[in-house]
Amino acid sequence: MSRMNVAAVAPEAYQAVLGLEKYLRTNVDHTVLELVKLRASMMNGCAFCVDMHSREALAAGESSRRLFAVAAWREAPFFDERERAALALTEAVTRLGEHGVPDDVWDAAAKVWSEKELADLLIAIATINVWNRISVSTRTEPPVEV
Repeated sequence: MSRMNVAAVAPEAYQAVLGLEKYLRTNVDHTVLELVKLRASMMNGCAFCVDMHSREALAAGESSRRLFAVAAWREAPFFDERERAALALTEAVTRLGEHGVPDDVWDAAAKVWSEKELADLLIAIATINVWNRISVSTRTEPPVEV
C-alpha cells in the first residue's frame, strides 16, 4: 500500500519535477528516453515506473523484444551505438560510485551525442532517478489493471 501521495502533499515540488519531465519529452529522442527510463527503473527496483514506461514504449511502437532485452542490453544485438551509450551512461549515473562516471562511459556517450544532447540525457537520467526514488520510497504500486 502506498505510504504517501507526494503530488498532494508537496504539489510545488512535484510540479517542479514534472516540469523537467515536460522539458525532456520535447528535447530527448522518445525511443532513447523510454529506454533510459526503463533501464534506470529496473536498476532501482521501481515496479511502478517499469510498468508505466514499458507500457508507454509499447504504445509508441517499441517492440516487446527490445524492451525485454533492456535488462541484458550489453548482450543483445537490438540497440544501436547511441542507445548503447545512453544505456551505459544510465547505469553509471544511476549507480554513481565514489569515482563518479568512468571516463570510458562518458567518452563513448560524448562521441555519439552532441554536448546539448548529452546534457539533456544527463537530466533525463537524473529525473527518472528522482521519480524512482519517490515511487519506491512511497511504495507506489503499478495498477493491477490498465
